[in-house]
Amino acid sequence: MTETSALTSALASRLRVLWGTEAQVIGIRLLPGGASRESWDVRVQTAGDALPAVERRFVLLREAGGQAPHPDKNVAVEAAVMTAARLAGVPVAEIYDYAAGDGHHALGQAYLLMEYLDGETIPRRLLRDEAYAAVRPRLARRLGEVLARIHHVDPDSIPGLPRVDALGQVTAMYQAFAEPRPALEIGLRWLAGHQPAPAADALVHGDFRTGNLMIGPDGLHGVLDWELAHRGDPGQDLGWLCTKAWRFGSARPVGGFGTRADLMAGYASGGGTPPDEETQRWWELHGTVRWALLCRRQAERYLAEEEPSIELAVLGRRVCEQEYDILLGLGYAAPLAVTDPLENRERHAAIPHDQPAGPDLLRAVREFLTTEAGGSDPRLRFHARIAANALRIAEREAMLGAAHALRHRARLAALGCDDDAELCAKIRDGSLDHRFDEVVEAVRAATIDKLTVANPGHLSLPG
Repeated sequence: MTETSALTSALASRLRVLWGTEAQVIGIRLLPGGASRESWDVRVQTAGDALPAVERRFVLLREAGGQAPHPDKNVAVEAAVMTAARLAGVPVAEIYDYAAGDGHHALGQAYLLMEYLDGETIPRRLLRDEAYAAVRPRLARRLGEVLARIHHVDPDSIPGLPRVDALGQVTAMYQAFAEPRPALEIGLRWLAGHQPAPAADALVHGDFRTGNLMIGPDGLHGVLDWELAHRGDPGQDLGWLCTKAWRFGSARPVGGFGTRADLMAGYASGGGTPPDEETQRWWELHGTVRWALLCRRQAERYLAEEEPSIELAVLGRRVCEQEYDILLGLGYAAPLAVTDPLENRERHAAIPHDQPAGPDLLRAVREFLTTEAGGSDPRLRFHARIAANALRIAEREAMLGAAHALRHRARLAALGCDDDAELCAKIRDGSLDHRFDEVVEAVRAATIDKLTVANPGHLSLPG
């Protein structure tokens, strides 16, 4: 029995228990995306005695790849948060069933079964397609209103809701990797030195951003992915929504489609108190540091050989995007046009090998992955595009890696450092503060080299 057929059978049995009537799963499809969870589109047909058949549609969320639930996540708390937010007028899918991942229930692992919401979540479609042109100018204000509703939910009304110290969390994440990253050291040091006064605890969504919002041509249909909900400073949600990573190349700071002024106007109209500019800036930089660390944590799932996922592997090469964005946010860098090394280069076969040369073969594989692989399966097409990008990164690194390593060693030596670990220690203890401009120059140059390999187009994006 395949995994899908086993899930289909278990789900049908569970629905018969829930509804007390016959239930048949007539369609089940794994949706693309989702690095930490699987999302299944489920269609069910029910029929009782002398009743006509009724078709219903659901979304099933469960831990990706059968993984054990993360210790910081609790499905029961997540369901309670979604229910409380729905009662407060937040557009949230209705929860029909859930279970913790203890293995002693129908589906054998943590899951949420919820209402299916129509709409689009893919950011590039939302930001570019004509179908959403009319709603884009209204979204920033609407999202501000919705965030105010979320933040008015009493966190004490949700048993087990964890409290998160936002700065402490990212600092602990960084320290846990024991991996020296000078740009993150600079960002964390700035955050620690400029932390705003604490606000009263509120319910914080924790991942409120483009990609986790279900949007239709008529507006917001639902707020998704509540697994990181916690009690904490409401400024975190406002800053996360405006973090550069969630603008997807747009110059508009609120999710790529709106202004901070509109967001804050909506937040105020919903009963929230907008933060001042410096506080908002702090939370946006915090969001950039946090996303860098989350990318690195996702990549660790691959590096530790726990999950053989191309998506998780490539996320590790996105950390340098956030490192450059930290420097941008602090005024230590500016958008920069860099030519992709893969463009317009001469290709020669290495003697005595034949044509096509190795780089040409890699290009052929990349083109196959982006144009043909996956067929009609959207999940396979999604992962094929990621695989093609992984090949681009590997090819650029083969071209430039040796020269970059020499330049990096020279930069470190000029600062009196043997390696990145020593540079990080000196950033942390302030012993290079008298040469801080040189430190920034060296960190910026290293980050540009990393991005020239990982994603040269990111360097030109506005801050």
